[in-house]
Amino acid sequence: MKATFKKYTLQFKQASGTSRGVYTTRDSWFIFISDGTNTGIGECAPLPDLSIEPLKKMGAKLLQICEQIDYFCQFPEELKTWPSIRFGLETALRDLRNGGQRQLFPSEFTRGEQGIPINGLIWMGTPEFMKQQIRAKLNAGFHCIKMKIGALDFETEIELLKSIRKEFSANEITLRVDANCAYTYQTALENLKRLSDLSIHSIEQPIETSRWDEMAELCRQSPVPIALDEELIGITSEKEMKKLVETIRPAYLILKPSLHGGFAGCEQWIKQAEKVGLGWWITSALESNIGLNAIAQWTFHLNAKNEQGLGTGQLFTNNFDSPLEIEGERLWYRPEKEWQLEDLLAKETDDDF
Repeated sequence: MKATFKKYTLQFKQASGTSRGVYTTRDSWFIFISDGTNTGIGECAPLPDLSIEPLKKMGAKLLQICEQIDYFCQFPEELKTWPSIRFGLETALRDLRNGGQRQLFPSEFTRGEQGIPINGLIWMGTPEFMKQQIRAKLNAGFHCIKMKIGALDFETEIELLKSIRKEFSANEITLRVDANCAYTYQTALENLKRLSDLSIHSIEQPIETSRWDEMAELCRQSPVPIALDEELIGITSEKEMKKLVETIRPAYLILKPSLHGGFAGCEQWIKQAEKVGLGWWITSALESNIGLNAIAQWTFHLNAKNEQGLGTGQLFTNNFDSPLEIEGERLWYRPEKEWQLEDLLAKETDDDF
């Protein structure tokens, strides 16, 4: 096998805000693995200030992998501390083995027979901008809304959520919120109590990571079910996964292959979650349609229940046209539509770190 890689910068259509800052661009690295007949493509998409991988060393690591591709294909566990690269390698290999057509997990999804229910994501911004997004998602037919909170003051965010609840009951619209570690332990419980008055389905990561005792206490006392996301980053051993879920006992785990160890790492988390009765769902992490496609096909393959977080493919101006399509509140794969990868395939190189 021969492997190469290429760096590609995705441009956001509009600035996308989180509690950590505002994204206008994001870099992805694509790995290409060829057997001389077919080529598999995988996306390595670490997130700044969140991934455990040092972004400045991505090029050097990918160069090493490409030079020793047979070794890393045989021992992918060597990439436990490079989760986005492990995900990219898993994707490229599975794509290659299935003929290089981006059909990683053939199913009713890839045949266009079933769609995957997803939540409508509301990005942080001014109250007016967030209201516009909420209205657009509701008009599109979404019944599960996920709102990123923590950037505005809490009272403003509460009023936004109240405005939804005034119009739609919990039976009509499921509301999820993602705090991205925005609260202190001292303020979190009071905030959670106020959020519970609005029938919030769940809250992701209310306080900062690595405070297991405090997070466990919040999970015991919170009237809103707590989901963990950032807390899982960097934990790579099955022993530590088991310890985390048994110590904190959240209601849900939110799993992202690019952050949580690729497909293999996420499946380990799912195994540990189900052992103790925790729920889980899958979320993409601002990948292009290459990564989103892989995550969506794998998610359907897992027979995942409830709404998944797979709606980010429309964020970029220079994404790759693909069979993926959002219709209503479902993500579909339209097999009659062709991939348009000319920009990506124009220059396969490992000289641009």
